[in-house]
Amino acid sequence: MSKPSFTERNLQILFPLPAIIFVALLMIFPILYTLFLSFTNWNLTSGNPFTFVGFNSYFRIFTEPRFLNAVARTFAFTFFAVVIEGVLGVAIAVILNRAFFGKSLAKLLLLLPLVATPVAVGIVFNLFYDPTIGLANFVLQSIGLPQGLWVSNAATVIPSLILVDVWQWTPMITLIVLAGLAGLSEEPIEAARVDGASEWQILRLVTLPMVMPVILTAVILRLIDALKTFDIIFAMTGGGPGYASETLNIMGFKYSFEYFRMGQSSVILVVLFCVVFGCSLGIMKLRAASEI
Repeated sequence: MSKPSFTERNLQILFPLPAIIFVALLMIFPILYTLFLSFTNWNLTSGNPFTFVGFNSYFRIFTEPRFLNAVARTFAFTFFAVVIEGVLGVAIAVILNRAFFGKSLAKLLLLLPLVATPVAVGIVFNLFYDPTIGLANFVLQSIGLPQGLWVSNAATVIPSLILVDVWQWTPMITLIVLAGLAGLSEEPIEAARVDGASEWQILRLVTLPMVMPVILTAVILRLIDALKTFDIIFAMTGGGPGYASETLNIMGFKYSFEYFRMGQSSVILVVLFCVVFGCSLGIMKLRAASEI
């Protein structure tokens, strides 16, 4: 009997290898090309070929107050949005995990924000926030409270955008956590009840620690997406008023497709990549520690 050939011995590697190489190139090439451009002074409006300038583009961007403010806004938007979505998402999941009348309808309504496109959501909320015909100011006026400018005011634009993000993406965390709760073993919970633990103690000391890896997974997914939020902000404010809602993603877009300063926009995108990667890595370590 002849020995199997190299191909026959390594079928489990050779078959998926083309797809693996394609996906790797699709991911690695844009990252490396953007990193390369960040060390150049490429400007499409100058008409000159780009030249290698080392870290000059980094120094220029890092010393610009607009960039530092965009970093602060990115972290502020992401932190408050993810924290609120995490707390509300877990709370709603705990409620929906119980049996009550209308549970199926509640789950169906929960899916509605997820099926809407972010740009459409932004347009609808622009009408909702409109200072003259918007529903928000109409309700405030009806109950005798002062009206707001919402996305037209630099002081309230970020909280207003956070509210939109919370409305759309809290259901995602709810559904992930709800799936985790449905897969929990009932034995520890029943044992806690036999020992006389209250429902609050069971939730705090048994249920939440058991489902914590799932919660952190949901937070990781939402954190990555929130740091890269572009569509809602661009559709509603375009980074305005002024630069009041300009995050790193919006700033990178403007530097690329409005100012055509491709070298400096690449610096912004490299920083954004490092921020997303670093934050995701930190949450993943917390998730790993919660499973020990």
